[in-house]
Amino acid sequence: MRDALRQEQTLHSRNYPDLIMNIQTLHSEGKAVSAKSLFKGGEGNLTTIQLLENSQLKEHITKVPALLVCVVGKVVFNNEQGIKETLLPGDYINIEPMVKHWLDATLDSQLLLFK
Repeated sequence: MRDALRQEQTLHSRNYPDLIMNIQTLHSEGKAVSAKSLFKGGEGNLTTIQLLENSQLKEHITKVPALLVCVVGKVVFNNEQGIKETLLPGDYINIEPMVKHWLDATLDSQLLLFK
């Protein structure tokens, strides 16, 4: 089924090359940690994050509630409250504002951050 969807997407992208994009192409291959703004709207923002295997997105905070979704790979989310959760493709976690947190990638990973 995935192959059929990919063939359909390929055909569609030939007809509309500017409509179909992939988050994996937004980041430099050799950069261990990369974040790029994907969308800015009136109510919030969407950022893509790339973490290569064995890299870390260092400790930081968010001032607003956020939602982190793992699209590809495997990352471990940690926060100062002792929460430690492994995220696999399709997994997501709510991030509380003003709580220090960080991410460790155990595989090359692509994430979406909604704020």
